[in-house]
Amino acid sequence: MKELLRTNDPTIIAFATSLLRGEGIDCFELDVHMSVLEGSIGIMPRRLMVIDDDLFIARAVMRDNGIDVTG
Repeated sequence: MKELLRTNDPTIIAFATSLLRGEGIDCFELDVHMSVLEGSIGIMPRRLMVIDDDLFIARAVMRDNGIDVTG
């Protein structure tokens, strides 16, 4: 899996996940439960991962919708 997106904003993660699923691209969110360690103040970014083969298309979907991506 490759990192597509890293952000502290949970609304961007939700929007990106919805866009990807709408295109038939599976994704997985990492670091969801890090808020337990940080005290729920939102300093630890969450990462959205996609399968290597879907990375190019996933980046295009994010750019088309105004979401900055990693790489």
